[in-house]
Amino acid sequence: MLAPGSSPEQRGRLALQWRQVSWITCWVALYAVEALPTCPFSCKCDSRSLEVDCSGLGLTTVPPDVPAATRTLLLLNNKLSALPSWAFANLSSLQRLDLSNNFLDQLPHSIFGDLTNLTELQLRNNSIRTLDRDLLRHASLLRHLDLSINGLAQLPPGLFDGLLALRSLSLRSNRLQNLDRLTFEPLANLQLLQVGDNPWECDCNLREFKHWMEWFSYRGGRLDQLACTLPKELRGKDMRMVPMEMFNYCSQLEDENSSAGLDIPGPPCTKASPEPAKPKPGAEPEPEPSTACPQKQRHRPASVRRAMGTVIIAGVVCGIVCIMMVVAAAYGCIYASLMAKYHRELKKRQPLMGDPEGEHEDQKQISSVA
Repeated sequence: MLAPGSSPEQRGRLALQWRQVSWITCWVALYAVEALPTCPFSCKCDSRSLEVDCSGLGLTTVPPDVPAATRTLLLLNNKLSALPSWAFANLSSLQRLDLSNNFLDQLPHSIFGDLTNLTELQLRNNSIRTLDRDLLRHASLLRHLDLSINGLAQLPPGLFDGLLALRSLSLRSNRLQNLDRLTFEPLANLQLLQVGDNPWECDCNLREFKHWMEWFSYRGGRLDQLACTLPKELRGKDMRMVPMEMFNYCSQLEDENSSAGLDIPGPPCTKASPEPAKPKPGAEPEPEPSTACPQKQRHRPASVRRAMGTVIIAGVVCGIVCIMMVVAAAYGCIYASLMAKYHRELKKRQPLMGDPEGEHEDQKQISSVA
C-alpha cells in the first residue's frame, strides 16, 4: 500500500516490483505444474514405483498423456488392435510394458525404437502373425519376452540379434512348424525357452534346431516339451528323444542336391515323348537322345513302426530257430540212448543165438544120452 503523500516515482517503482514478482510467481507455478506427473484419465498411477495401470479399461488407443518418467506401463485386457509407430515415443525411461490380451495383429518396426531401457515386454494372447526383424533392435537390455498365444508361423532371421541380456523367451501356442538355429544363436544368456503347443514337423528342416536344443540343455538351459506333430510315426514324441539316426536320410538328400547342381544342364525333360523323325531311304536310323523324365527315387524317413516290427519279427524267428535246435538236440540224445540200449541187448543175446561151440557141446550131450 502506498502512503497518501507518496510521489509518482515511488508509485512507478512499486508497480514495477509488483509486476516482476507476478512474473516470477507465474513461472514458478508453471514449472511446478510441468514437474508434477499427470495421470491419464481412468488409469491408476503410483508415484513411488512410477507405475501407470491402464488395464481392463476397453481402450482402443494408447493414452497420449502418459508421464515421461513412467517405468511400468500396463495396457493388458484392452481392445488395442493397431498401434502407431509413435505410441511410446516419449517413454525412454520405460522398463516394463505389458500389452497382453489385446487384438494386436501387426506391430510397426519402429514402435519400440525409443524404449532403450526396456527390460520386460509382454505380448501374450494377441493376433500377431508376423514380426519385423528390426522390431527389437534398440531393446538391448531386454530380459523377458513373451510372444505366446499368437499366430506366428515363422520368426524372421536376425530378430534376436543384439539381445544378449535376454533370459526368458516364450513362444508357446503359436503356429510354428520349424525354427532356424541361426535365429537363436545370439541368445548366449538365455535360461528359459518355452516352445510347446506348436505343430512341429520333425523333419530335416528341424534337424539343426535339434542340435541347438541339445547344446542349450547341456549348458543348463530349461526347455519345455517339443512334441512332434508330423510325421505320424513320431507324433506326440519329444523332439529331443528322437535319435539322430532318424535324420540320416537328410544327409543323403543334401549330397544328392549338391551333386545335382554340378550336372551339366541338358534338354528339358518332357512327359510326352516327341515323334521320331522319319529316316531317309537307304540310311541307317540314328539313335536319338532320350528326353523322358528320369524317375527319381523318393527318400522316405525311417519308420519307427517298421523298425519295431522288424525287431519283433527277427526276435520271433530267432526264438523259433532256438526252439528247433533244442528239439533237435533232445531228439538226438533220445535216439542215441535208444541205440545204445539196443546194442547192449543185442550183445546179450549173441551167445544164445550165434555161438557154434555151444551148439557142438549140446550135440555131444545128446549123443551121450542116446
